[in-house]
Amino acid sequence: MTKPILYGADYSVYVRIARMALEEKGVDYELVPLDIFAADGIPAWYLEHHPFGRIPAFEHDGFRLFETGAIARYVDEAFDGPALQPMDPRGRARMGQIACMLDAYGYRAMVWDVAVERLEKAPADEELIAGGLRQAGTVLKVLTSLKAEGPWLLGDQLTLADLHAAPIIAYFVKVAEGRNLLARFADIQNWYARITARSSFARTQKAG
Repeated sequence: MTKPILYGADYSVYVRIARMALEEKGVDYELVPLDIFAADGIPAWYLEHHPFGRIPAFEHDGFRLFETGAIARYVDEAFDGPALQPMDPRGRARMGQIACMLDAYGYRAMVWDVAVERLEKAPADEELIAGGLRQAGTVLKVLTSLKAEGPWLLGDQLTLADLHAAPIIAYFVKVAEGRNLLARFADIQNWYARITARSSFARTQKAG
């Protein structure tokens, strides 16, 4: 069996989600750097891997995938290692619900509207940041309501829900507004401290 290949950039939240899944399963993989924001644009060859030119894309023994959720589920099911998905249908549904909620309502608000706007724009759009923080507050409130008792989002088992949430929140707390808001949600802040202590989080941290 050949080593799986992940195409993408180490700055990407979604590439990191896939990488954390690979790390948690103990899979040796190759990360092929691909910067979709490069001055030269997206290379034509990459569109064969992802027709929409986004990252990540994945390849294993000639089988190609794009979309982070599909990649993460394949990694969990195709490789040995600890299971990253609940066995029961309700647990799997909750896992999917959390990931979809973060994609639909959390990612843009927390990453782009707050963190990227504050870190990379001068002057920053304060109205955009304020709106992003309001949305982020709702996301964190709902995430708190969905979190089961136990160390992880679904209870005692670390799942793809945890791996999906961690990189998004990691980007959010790069800025003071994100850290201050997270501190208002003790259950999620404590969960975040646990996930950041895992080697999969450390090994996928962007250098610099």
